[in-house]
Amino acid sequence: MTHILLVEDDKGIVTNLTEFLQKEGFSITSVDGQAKALALLETESAQFDLILLDVSLAEGNGFAVCRAVKPTTDLPVIFLTASGDEYSVVTGLDLGADDYIAKPFRPRELISRIHSIMRRYGKATTVLEYNGLSADVTRGTVSKDGREIILSALEYRLLLYFLNNKGMILPRARLLEALWDIAGEFVNDNTLTVYIKRLREKIEADPQNPTLIKTVRGMGYKMGD
Repeated sequence: MTHILLVEDDKGIVTNLTEFLQKEGFSITSVDGQAKALALLETESAQFDLILLDVSLAEGNGFAVCRAVKPTTDLPVIFLTASGDEYSVVTGLDLGADDYIAKPFRPRELISRIHSIMRRYGKATTVLEYNGLSADVTRGTVSKDGREIILSALEYRLLLYFLNNKGMILPRARLLEALWDIAGEFVNDNTLTVYIKRLREKIEADPQNPTLIKTVRGMGYKMGD
């Protein structure tokens, strides 16, 4: 499980972001200031895989944390910046930050940035598996019981979303948001129904009685227990 250190002093952002990232399968530790972040990283840096770092902190600033971390560790850093703050963006990148995202940001965009950086650092899980189903995210291939399955781009992304959230009930609204972000265009409720039907036809032994992507009546869909 990817362990993220969140350095942010806005309690609302910490609460909401922690809840969202945990639902996405990440482990989160949060601190609210420069001194706390540096003290934790001095002794526990090995337990973290990535740092989400707010530039403006009530106590200190994110630049000092990045400046201390980058020369001594291989931890990726994503800066959270105020919208349109070009100075912060340039300064952060000059200090070695791997990426930045401006507030307010779309949560799905942040997830995409995190996955991209984790792949770049070789820390991402490259093969996702469930009950004979296997997706190699490096090669972009999917197989069932050793036989390759050809999926469209949105079918593939929908499957990855299920695989990354095994055991969780995924409401239709959440799936729509995920597909919308991926496609870059509006995906409506009918389109979602069509894609789930097509995906089941390709991965299920009996699409009329699915065992991989189950319908949870009145709540959404679920892969795994």
